[in-house]
Amino acid sequence: MLHLEHINLVVKSIPETLKFYQAAFPHWRIRGRDTQIWYGNARQWLHFGDDYQYLTFNDGGTGANRDLQGNSVGLAHFAFVTQNLEALIDRLKAAGFERTKSGEVLPQRKNTYFVDPNGFEVEFVEYLSDIPQERNTYQESTHCSQGVTI
Repeated sequence: MLHLEHINLVVKSIPETLKFYQAAFPHWRIRGRDTQIWYGNARQWLHFGDDYQYLTFNDGGTGANRDLQGNSVGLAHFAFVTQNLEALIDRLKAAGFERTKSGEVLPQRKNTYFVDPNGFEVEFVEYLSDIPQERNTYQESTHCSQGVTI
Protein backbone atom coordinates (compact mmCIF):
# COMPACT_ATOMS: atom_id res chain seq x y z
CA MET A 1 0.00 0.00 0.00
CA LEU A 2 1.20 3.52 -0.77
CA HIS A 3 0.57 6.61 1.31
CA LEU A 4 1.72 10.20 1.12
CA GLU A 5 4.77 10.82 3.27
CA HIS A 6 5.44 14.52 2.75
CA ILE A 7 4.77 17.61 0.69
CA ASN A 8 7.77 19.86 -0.04
CA LEU A 9 6.93 23.56 -0.33
CA VAL A 10 9.08 26.56 -1.16
CA VAL A 11 7.94 29.40 1.12
CA LYS A 12 8.79 33.03 1.70
CA SER A 13 9.22 32.79 5.48
CA ILE A 14 9.44 29.66 7.60
CA PRO A 15 8.29 31.43 10.82
CA GLU A 16 5.17 32.86 9.14
CA THR A 17 4.45 29.51 7.53
CA LEU A 18 4.88 27.67 10.83
CA LYS A 19 2.37 30.02 12.51
CA PHE A 20 -0.35 28.78 10.12
CA TYR A 21 0.49 25.07 10.22
CA GLN A 22 1.11 24.95 13.98
CA ALA A 23 -2.40 26.35 14.48
CA ALA A 24 -3.83 23.72 12.15
CA PHE A 25 -1.74 20.83 13.54
CA PRO A 26 -1.00 21.51 17.22
CA HIS A 27 0.07 17.86 17.70
CA TRP A 28 2.82 18.09 15.04
CA ARG A 29 6.39 19.08 15.85
CA ILE A 30 9.55 20.24 14.11
CA ARG A 31 11.24 16.96 13.12
CA GLY A 32 14.42 18.42 11.69
CA ARG A 33 15.97 21.47 10.11
CA ASP A 34 19.15 22.49 8.38
CA THR A 35 20.68 24.78 5.78
CA GLN A 36 21.65 23.60 2.31
CA ILE A 37 22.83 24.92 -1.03
CA TRP A 38 20.10 24.54 -3.65
CA TYR A 39 21.28 25.26 -7.19
CA GLY A 40 23.83 27.76 -5.94
CA ASN A 41 21.61 29.45 -3.33
CA ALA A 42 21.75 28.91 0.41
CA ARG A 43 18.39 28.15 1.99
CA GLN A 44 16.98 26.78 5.21
CA TRP A 45 14.65 23.81 5.31
CA LEU A 46 12.44 22.47 8.06
CA HIS A 47 10.38 19.28 8.45
CA PHE A 48 7.12 19.77 10.39
CA GLY A 49 4.93 16.76 11.14
CA ASP A 50 4.53 13.58 13.13
CA ASP A 51 6.32 10.25 12.93
CA TYR A 52 4.58 9.25 9.68
CA GLN A 53 3.96 12.36 7.56
CA TYR A 54 5.22 15.89 7.38
CA LEU A 55 5.50 19.10 5.43
CA THR A 56 8.88 20.39 4.29
CA PHE A 57 9.32 24.16 4.17
CA ASN A 58 12.22 25.67 2.23
CA ASP A 59 12.72 29.41 2.70
CA GLY A 60 13.75 32.05 0.19
CA GLY A 61 10.73 31.71 -2.08
CA THR A 62 10.24 34.65 -4.44
CA GLY A 63 7.36 35.87 -6.55
CA ALA A 64 3.68 35.12 -6.24
CA ASN A 65 2.00 31.75 -6.11
CA ARG A 66 -0.35 30.81 -8.99
CA ASP A 67 -3.70 32.57 -9.31
CA LEU A 68 -6.05 30.24 -7.44
CA GLN A 69 -8.99 31.42 -9.55
CA GLY A 70 -7.16 30.81 -12.83
CA ASN A 71 -6.37 27.76 -14.90
CA SER A 72 -2.59 27.94 -15.02
CA VAL A 73 -0.74 24.69 -14.36
CA GLY A 74 0.30 24.25 -10.76
CA LEU A 75 -0.93 23.12 -7.40
CA ALA A 76 -4.63 23.92 -6.95
CA HIS A 77 -4.81 22.83 -3.30
CA PHE A 78 -4.01 20.00 -0.95
CA ALA A 79 -6.28 18.62 1.74
CA PHE A 80 -6.14 17.16 5.23
CA VAL A 81 -8.74 15.20 7.17
CA THR A 82 -9.67 16.45 10.62
CA GLN A 83 -11.83 14.93 13.35
CA ASN A 84 -13.21 18.35 14.37
CA LEU A 85 -13.52 20.97 11.64
CA GLU A 86 -14.98 23.68 13.89
CA ALA A 87 -12.09 23.40 16.38
CA LEU A 88 -9.58 23.66 13.52
CA ILE A 89 -11.35 26.74 12.12
CA ASP A 90 -11.33 28.32 15.59
CA ARG A 91 -7.58 27.67 16.02
CA LEU A 92 -6.72 29.18 12.65
CA LYS A 93 -8.94 32.21 13.25
CA ALA A 94 -7.37 32.72 16.70
CA ALA A 95 -3.95 32.70 14.97
CA GLY A 96 -5.15 35.47 12.63
CA PHE A 97 -6.14 33.49 9.52
CA GLU A 98 -9.50 33.77 7.78
CA ARG A 99 -11.32 31.18 5.72
CA THR A 100 -11.31 31.84 2.00
CA LYS A 101 -14.15 29.42 1.16
CA SER A 102 -16.64 27.86 3.52
CA GLY A 103 -16.93 24.67 1.48
CA GLU A 104 -19.83 22.26 1.51
CA VAL A 105 -21.89 20.70 4.26
CA LEU A 106 -23.18 17.36 3.01
CA PRO A 107 -24.62 14.44 4.98
CA GLN A 108 -21.31 12.56 4.63
CA ARG A 109 -18.75 15.38 4.99
CA LYS A 110 -18.07 19.05 5.47
CA ASN A 111 -15.05 21.07 4.44
CA THR A 112 -13.50 24.51 4.36
CA TYR A 113 -10.54 26.27 2.76
CA PHE A 114 -7.78 28.57 3.97
CA VAL A 115 -4.86 30.11 2.10
CA ASP A 116 -1.53 29.90 3.92
CA PRO A 117 0.93 32.84 4.07
CA ASN A 118 2.55 31.69 0.81
CA GLY A 119 -0.62 31.52 -1.26
CA PHE A 120 -1.13 27.74 -1.03
CA GLU A 121 -4.78 26.81 -0.69
CA VAL A 122 -5.36 24.19 1.99
CA GLU A 123 -8.61 22.25 2.31
CA PHE A 124 -9.70 20.70 5.59
CA VAL A 125 -12.31 17.93 5.53
CA GLU A 126 -14.32 16.32 8.32
CA TYR A 127 -16.01 13.07 7.30
CA LEU A 128 -19.33 12.34 8.96
CA SER A 129 -19.42 8.71 7.86
CA ASP A 130 -16.96 5.84 8.12
CA ILE A 131 -18.49 4.10 5.10
CA PRO A 132 -16.23 4.69 2.05
CA GLN A 133 -19.12 4.66 -0.44
CA GLU A 134 -20.83 7.45 1.53
CA ARG A 135 -17.64 9.44 2.13
CA ASN A 136 -16.84 9.39 -1.59
CA THR A 137 -20.30 10.31 -2.86
CA TYR A 138 -20.48 13.60 -4.75
CA GLN A 139 -23.50 15.61 -5.73
CA GLU A 140 -23.81 16.12 -9.49
CA SER A 141 -24.16 19.88 -9.06
CA THR A 142 -20.68 20.21 -7.50
CA HIS A 143 -18.84 18.89 -10.56
CA CYS A 144 -18.44 19.68 -14.21
CA SER A 145 -21.54 18.84 -16.23
CA GLN A 146 -20.33 20.21 -19.55
CA GLY A 147 -20.26 16.81 -21.21
CA VAL A 148 -16.58 16.29 -20.39
CA THR A 149 -15.54 12.68 -20.04
CA ILE A 150 -12.64 11.91 -17.78
